[in-house]
Amino acid sequence: MKKLFLSLTLAIVSSLAFAQDIQTPATSANVGDSPVQQGNWIVGGSVGSLGYSFEGENFNININPQAGYFIADGFAVGLKAGFGLQTVKGGDNIYQYRLMPFGRYYFSEGAKSSGRFFGQGEIGVTGAKQGGVSDTSFGFGVNAGYAHFLSRNVALEGTVGYNYSKSNLANSQAQNGLGLAVGFQIYL
Repeated sequence: MKKLFLSLTLAIVSSLAFAQDIQTPATSANVGDSPVQQGNWIVGGSVGSLGYSFEGENFNININPQAGYFIADGFAVGLKAGFGLQTVKGGDNIYQYRLMPFGRYYFSEGAKSSGRFFGQGEIGVTGAKQGGVSDTSFGFGVNAGYAHFLSRNVALEGTVGYNYSKSNLANSQAQNGLGLAVGFQIYL
């Protein structure tokens, strides 16, 4: 009797579970060209970026918020800020900041309805503080990435690029290296 009751209960629960319309969260959205049209805004940034300096053999982490405006279909201009920490082997850590205007172009070649490749260039002012010494310098970056749209207004992004900064904190030697970032953007 127990086996019959258990089998019947299992059959009823199984049929109810399969009868439910289970909704899974969306992992992409077909957005076409609508987010990158002239007149739209872009707000977001990379919530964490990791990099490696070739000269100093140091690791760093940065937070880079940015905002921009599409002046043409697929082309946005804006301003990027940055705050970071660079660990120094056997010395004081370096706290970094940056303020850089940028231009970003979304390529129509290779575009899907749920994602696009883009290129971004930036040039501006960077600075650093190590111990009690502060320095401001010239900097630029060239990045390439992919925006994957989770919805019409939100995209996850991955970027890779080259960044350069000249700083007196490094004895007037150029600091450059490759970086990798993962972030998000909101398209308004």
